[in-house]
Amino acid sequence: MIILDTTLRDGSYAVDFKFSMEDTADLVARSARIGAEYIEIGHGQGLNASSLEHGVALCTDEEYMDAGREAAGHSKLGFFCIPGIAKLANLNTAKEHGMDYIRIGVTADRIKEAIPFIEEAELKGLEAFVNFMKTYASSPDEFAKAAKMAAEAGARCVYIVDSAGSMTEEELSKYIEAVRRVSEIPLGFHGHNNLGLAVSNSMFCVRHGVEYVDASFQGLGRSLGNASFEQLVMALERCGYSTGFDIPRVLEYGYAGLRGIVPGRLVNPLDYVCGYAGFHSGFLKDIYRCCREKRVDPLRLILAYSKEDQKTMDYNLLLKTAETLPEDTGDNPYSFGEYFSERYRG
Repeated sequence: MIILDTTLRDGSYAVDFKFSMEDTADLVARSARIGAEYIEIGHGQGLNASSLEHGVALCTDEEYMDAGREAAGHSKLGFFCIPGIAKLANLNTAKEHGMDYIRIGVTADRIKEAIPFIEEAELKGLEAFVNFMKTYASSPDEFAKAAKMAAEAGARCVYIVDSAGSMTEEELSKYIEAVRRVSEIPLGFHGHNNLGLAVSNSMFCVRHGVEYVDASFQGLGRSLGNASFEQLVMALERCGYSTGFDIPRVLEYGYAGLRGIVPGRLVNPLDYVCGYAGFHSGFLKDIYRCCREKRVDPLRLILAYSKEDQKTMDYNLLLKTAETLPEDTGDNPYSFGEYFSERYRG
C-alpha cells in the first residue's frame, strides 16, 4: 500500500493554482523527508493546463518541475496529464525535467485517448498511471474494460476516482471486483471529501487490496478536498497497518508547510493527535504546563502519556513521562498561545 501525496497538484485548486516555486520546493522536501514515495506537483489539470480557460498558474510547468526535482531526493515526482489539454510533446518536457511518472486523466469511455500517452510515457521511461475521472459515471463493467485496455497498453496502475466525493463502500466494491475479474493491474483510489467519506473510503480500498491511495496534507484539494494525509496515516496505524511514517512529523510538516499559503483555518496538530492517541482535549492545559517545564514536544508527550493513562490526568505521571522524552530543540510550527483559549491557560 502506497500513499501518493497530491497536496501540490489537487491542492493547487484551493490556492487558485498559485503555489510558488518556493512553496513547491518546501512542500516536496517535507513530503520526501517524511518518506512519501510518490509526490505529485503542478497545475491541478496537469501538463499544459495553465491558461485563461483552465486557470493561470503562478509558474510554468518547467519551473514547478525544476523546483520539485531539486527537493525530492529519492521520492518519485510526477505530473497530471489530460489528453486534449496536454500534448504528447509535453511528455518530453516531463522527462527532460526529471519527472518519474505521469498520471493520465480520462473518463472510462475515452480510454482510447489515453493509449498514445500511456505508450509514449512508457517509451520514455515514465511510469504511466491512468486516473479514470468521474468513475461513478461509468458502469463497473465499462470501467473494468477500460482498465484492461490501459493495462494492455502498458499502464502501471489504474485509479478509481471519486471526483464528486459521492461514492459509497458498496459502490467501490463493485468497481474493484469488476477489474479483478479481468485484469491483475494494480488499482488506486483518489477520493474527494464532499460527504466526509474520503478517509473511510480510502481505508476500505486498502482493506480490499487497492495498492495506491491518494492523500494531501490537511486534505487540501478541489471542492471540499481530498483524503487528509494526516488522518489517513493515523487511521491506518490505528487499524494495525504499518505505514512507516512518523506521525508527529507528518502532523507538523503538513501544518507548517501550508500555514501562510492556504486561506482559512488549518487543523492544528494538537487536535489531530488527540484523536489518534485517544487523549481528551480537556487535558491539554496540563500538556501546555508540562511542556513549558520540561521542554518536550507536546505531540510526543501526548502519545507517550496516552500509553500510560487515557482516563485521567496525573500530573506527576505526566512529568515522569516527559522525562523519558528528548528535549525539543526545534521550532514547533504551532503555538499553544494561538491554540488555547484563556480558560486553558488559567
